[in-house]
Amino acid sequence: MATSGEAPESWYLALLGFAEHFRTSSPPKIRLCVHCLQAVFQFKPPQRVEARTHLQLGSVLYHHTKNTELARSHLEKAWFISQQIPQFEDVKFEAASLLSELYCQQLLLHNLVDSAKPLLRKAIQISQQTPYWHCRLLFQLAQLHTLEKDLVSACDLLGVGAEYARVVGSEYTRALFLLSKGMLLLMERKLGEVHPLLTLCGTIVENWQGNPIQKESLRVFFLVLQVTHYLDAGQVKSVKPCLKQLQQCIQTISTLHDDEILPSNPADLFHWLPKEHMCVLVYLVTVMHSMQAGYLEKAQKYTDKALMQLEKLKMLDSSPILSTFQVILLEHIIMCRLVTGHKATALQEISQVCQLCAQSPRLFTNHASQLHTLLGLYCISVNCMDNAEAQFTAALRLTTHQELWAFIVTNLASVYIREGNRHQELYSLLERINPDHNFPVSSHCLRAAAFYIRGLLSFFQGRYNEAKRFLRETLKMSNAEDLNRLTACSLVLLGHIFYVLGNHRESNNMVVPAMQLASKIPDMSVQLWSSALLKGKMTWVGGWVVLTGTVVLTGTVFLPVDLNKACGNTIDAHEAAQMHQNFSQQLLQDHIAACSLPEHNLISWTDGPPPVGQFQAQNGPTTSLASLL
Repeated sequence: MATSGEAPESWYLALLGFAEHFRTSSPPKIRLCVHCLQAVFQFKPPQRVEARTHLQLGSVLYHHTKNTELARSHLEKAWFISQQIPQFEDVKFEAASLLSELYCQQLLLHNLVDSAKPLLRKAIQISQQTPYWHCRLLFQLAQLHTLEKDLVSACDLLGVGAEYARVVGSEYTRALFLLSKGMLLLMERKLGEVHPLLTLCGTIVENWQGNPIQKESLRVFFLVLQVTHYLDAGQVKSVKPCLKQLQQCIQTISTLHDDEILPSNPADLFHWLPKEHMCVLVYLVTVMHSMQAGYLEKAQKYTDKALMQLEKLKMLDSSPILSTFQVILLEHIIMCRLVTGHKATALQEISQVCQLCAQSPRLFTNHASQLHTLLGLYCISVNCMDNAEAQFTAALRLTTHQELWAFIVTNLASVYIREGNRHQELYSLLERINPDHNFPVSSHCLRAAAFYIRGLLSFFQGRYNEAKRFLRETLKMSNAEDLNRLTACSLVLLGHIFYVLGNHRESNNMVVPAMQLASKIPDMSVQLWSSALLKGKMTWVGGWVVLTGTVVLTGTVFLPVDLNKACGNTIDAHEAAQMHQNFSQQLLQDHIAACSLPEHNLISWTDGPPPVGQFQAQNGPTTSLASLL
């Protein structure tokens, strides 16, 4: 509609009415809507009507068609014309904002960044008397810098936004700017700046009195940053109070009704995420915690809930963040499947991630390294060590993220230990993840895993006292933060060492709690390994690092004597033999099923976009099954 400063003609009102009717029809009749808006130009309308119509056409074409070039042309005209008209802020800045959004969407396809940045800077410069638009445009320019990985510039802009919001009396939007800056500082690992900023944010959020949903959404944002900060540091136990607060907060939000009353301060007209998206995000961080802590059934439960919610949301909402949530959830549940002995399902879900990434170049760019890492973990689980090495090498080539790099290197070291003839490469890797000296990341979990890898290597080399020192360090660290998988792995390997040294009683004291803990996780590989020790059978169990550093890897186990019999536990010996038989059969059947899937060919993909739809069925498994028996 024309504003009060315009004198709308009947033809204009009629064409607008028809255009809106066609736009809101079910299904929408976009072509007819566009025809009606284009007809406005036939009447040679005044500048205000011309600029507004170009904006409306650009918006309709951008949101409802794939004709981005025409949408761009109309938006550029709306931006150019509106700058010549005084008191026309809404059209002027909406055109700039939408045009910037279009440029960002096309950023990976065309080099439009040189067009987007000057446009946004000019709009920011002339919007200082319009608080809502000034804040919104600052957010958008910060987002553009973030897409380019220029986090320093993005943080600077968010700091400018926070100060501007303070000056115009919007503590709510100030908190949004500061929390967004905190998120980027966490990504940059500038922890010295993060801590005081989060402390300030906590004070602002608690003191702000306003719309209950807005207040709770700020608390969710704040707590999500705290929880992910703890999880990045591998501090699974320390995070529990924050995680509990976060879960309580999202329950509170789900009971609140959206308030239709608009804030009195136009700078407060923002929200972080829709509450439905926040629910999925809280499920996601809960899954991340459960995976690190080794509560895999809980991780499965919350993944199922989150994926179900995502499927419902994606029917109505095309927001890219939903696909990002889906990929991250699948990445975690894939690791869960590999631990619990469901490799075939894990492989199918890896293929699902490939399909999602194939639909979005930006998603693939952000998750290519993780995808190759998951394939590397799958390769270890089916004893394809050459493919595992190739996948981890590809993953290292594609990441600049320090924690992911350390995660991959730890896994690659486990592959070299398994192969037994890659000493030069192995020692080179171990020097880069030395837990005793200049460990490259601050993650408690990854450092504990590095000690485990050292202990494992010392065990294979027959240096048992040194192995015990490393493993006791792993146990100390994993017990301090409830890293249950690392605890189970360390216990069973210590039990194995004591067995080799002839101390059967001490070995039993390690292996039995390892088996109990592994059954709670449940971890199929550790259960098989423990039952093999208790039964006295030669076995090999493939293993890997799961989520920021819990390592499982064992070698060939020569056990001429049954540990239970050695300790006089004849009933337990029979039970261990039966368990070992059951675990062996489950893993064998799963191995055959996974290697027979057409998706198994993904293990050969190490370069370029994901090969969706290029799979051919296998006649049968191509890897050694003897290793699982």
